Amino acid sequence: ILSPEHLLKLPFANDSNSLDKSFYSELLYIIGLTEVKEKSKRLIQRSKAGERNSGSILEDAIVQIDSLDKISRLDQPEKYGTTKEERFFNVALELTITWINRILFLKLLEAQLLTYHKGDESYSFLKIERVKNYDDLNSLFFQVLAKKHDERNANVRRMFEKIPYLNSSLFEMTELEHICFSITQLNNNSEMPIYQQTVLKTDTGKKRSGVIPTLEYLFEFLSAYDFSSEGSEEIQEENKTLINASVLGLIFEKINGYKDGSFFTPGFITMYMSRETIRKAVVQKFNEVKNWNCENLTDLYDKIDNRNEANEIINSLRICDPAVGSGHFLVSALNEILAVKNDLKILQDRQGRRLKEYQVEVENDELIVTDEDGELFEYKPNNKESQRVQETLFHEKQTIIENCLFGVDINPNSVKICRLRLWIELLKNAYYKNNTELETLPNIDINIKTGNSLINRFSLDSDVKKALRNSKWTIDGYKVAVSAYRNAQNREHKKDMLRIIDDIKKDFRMECTFNDPKKKKLRNLGGDLYTLTKQKRIFEFTPQEKKEWENKVKKITNEIEKLEKEIEELETSKIFDNAFEWRFEFPEALNDDGGFVGFDVVIGNPPYIQLQSNGGQLANLYKNQNYETFDRSSDIYSLFYEKGINLLKPKGHLTFITSNKWMRAAYGKSTRAFFCKHKPITLIDLGSDVFETATVDTNILIMQ
Repeated sequence: ILSPEHLLKLPFANDSNSLDKSFYSELLYIIGLTEVKEKSKRLIQRSKAGERNSGSILEDAIVQIDSLDKISRLDQPEKYGTTKEERFFNVALELTITWINRILFLKLLEAQLLTYHKGDESYSFLKIERVKNYDDLNSLFFQVLAKKHDERNANVRRMFEKIPYLNSSLFEMTELEHICFSITQLNNNSEMPIYQQTVLKTDTGKKRSGVIPTLEYLFEFLSAYDFSSEGSEEIQEENKTLINASVLGLIFEKINGYKDGSFFTPGFITMYMSRETIRKAVVQKFNEVKNWNCENLTDLYDKIDNRNEANEIINSLRICDPAVGSGHFLVSALNEILAVKNDLKILQDRQGRRLKEYQVEVENDELIVTDEDGELFEYKPNNKESQRVQETLFHEKQTIIENCLFGVDINPNSVKICRLRLWIELLKNAYYKNNTELETLPNIDINIKTGNSLINRFSLDSDVKKALRNSKWTIDGYKVAVSAYRNAQNREHKKDMLRIIDDIKKDFRMECTFNDPKKKKLRNLGGDLYTLTKQKRIFEFTPQEKKEWENKVKKITNEIEKLEKEIEELETSKIFDNAFEWRFEFPEALNDDGGFVGFDVVIGNPPYIQLQSNGGQLANLYKNQNYETFDRSSDIYSLFYEKGINLLKPKGHLTFITSNKWMRAAYGKSTRAFFCKHKPITLIDLGSDVFETATVDTNILIMQ
């Protein structure tokens, strides 16, 4: 934060989020999107009519959606827009992002395999000579990556002999693909003109031109870049051909933000926020568990005498980003936790041996591993020590992702990108279990969920004890089912675990609904009315008594009708269509009795949207959600501050970067009052120019 890069606005050398504009622009072109500037924002949109290439992936998908009448098959087409054009675009975009995600993941996998095998071209598979059409690509998705070698049919096994099984949910058809279609439906004969500023070159070094088949174009375009230099010491400069996972996250966050413009947090900001917050949270966690009074990691280091116990304590941290976007903060948190373990000298392999000859640290928002000579660690499958280190890094990352990192986003595309980013972090340290098989990837998708973090039917203190008593499941059983899902080795096992998880959540939902205060009151009023109207009397009413009785019946009846109407409106309201039930969606945030205990850290960059924009749609959505910080003229980030604080454990830490208008604007009065009731630790006013394409004054606020 106090670096020359920020204070003097100097370029941030090797910022992992430096956008390679050539890669970004040409990828958008192949997809069928374009970037435009509107006031201070850069927006991603469908190319204008008259400038669209029918061979682009997006336009091809739109044609298929239209011709096959797929919009009519959607349960809730209104989720994808109000007009036919909006629905075509949004459905096609979601499908396209799913496909491009997989392809980019495969490109990173290919780069890893080539590195592991010293450039052996037999491991290069993402090229038109091997994948000749969309049918072959679909086979690669679902008949190779999702199937073990001995389960593949002979033809596929021959085509992709050296491609490992990965067991990732990334390579299972999405619900939207089941409803619409897979990538096989795209036109194998599609062509498009080569981008005018293309990176592709002729044999003489000139820019290529002309028309080229779309799939071939995509493969050649990706092959023009280096996906294998992650973690190298090279400095990234504009137009350099190094493309890493962080840049992919930036690109897709910009695409996801096409409606409102996207503010992707620079690497030095996420690195600072993660470092400051997670180190405080680690000290707090040890103090709680061990009843210590440590103030920093140095104090902890002096006291730790059991590495296994220390690892368990750190692995019990719960970190959540309630507006997760591309997962940038969670990746930064992952790296920081590994660096903390290194600093405490507790990073060890599964046999309990320390990685004492290695240094693991975060530089420029990237995890760097060096040996005792200061050389970058490089995985060599046939080297025993190298294998030990790679396995350790993989399983440490897996443990942290599964146990510590959680995220929610209202945008399903963002959720897909975040999951992809976390899978990529594991892929970086994928290792060979034997001569041909890589360690499979866990199903970490269950930690990153779609929903509106700010809307929920059930309060965090809703009682689920009765549901637990009446259910055959316990909270431990819920946690075991989630863990079993993550490590399920086949699709059938995953489906079984999902059924169990859904049953458990259904029990919770029913119990929370039954115990809803409005429904409790309705039942009580119903009992009162029954007693009044069915109770037999020995003597007739006097005129006065009858009048009083009629008034009571009328009053209770009116109250019942009013409550029934309110309950019906709530139950049928579209407000709750995307509601996220924090009360029971993450069992890791519950205690053994089912009580919500919350997260140690809530971190992120929540959206900045004025509630009164678009005719006050957001203001109307949140006005009855009981937010102290609500003001019709305020910004949605104020509500995220309040939600974030409510999601914390006692003495937990919240760290957000947001607009700083709450400090002085009239609408910030309720937000300022809310902050005064809690415990701000650090407030850094960053001013403007933090975000590359947004002129917004920002601050970082850390609260406990």
